Amino acid sequence: MTRSRASAKAAGAKFERQIADALAAALDDDRIDRRPRGGAKDRGDIGGVRIHGQRLVLELKNCARMDLPTWTREAEIEAGHDDALCGVVVSKRHGVGDPMEQWVHMTLRDLIALISGRRPEETV
Repeated sequence: MTRSRASAKAAGAKFERQIADALAAALDDDRIDRRPRGGAKDRGDIGGVRIHGQRLVLELKNCARMDLPTWTREAEIEAGHDDALCGVVVSKRHGVGDPMEQWVHMTLRDLIALISGRRPEETV
């Protein structure tokens, strides 16, 4: 059975709430929470996440099929809207309810930014 638009939105909102709550508790930071929709200038689904004193954009996906190229591009655009260090995609691992066991996706450039605190220049 396919999901309706309403049920897909509800599933996405529930997933965002679970991840925001898990992050806030694990990092002991009450600034971490779901963000309101931003329209054309969306800044990601979860706000208040910081690393090296800089913002980190989290784009969450609860979809049946993976589309990593589209999702990572979206996270990168939203990181630009938020003047963030980088954007990271968190996707639902179907059949796994624990929010701490969900998938995290990013480019190598974003991983380097997370580790070093600075975004490397493009090489190609």
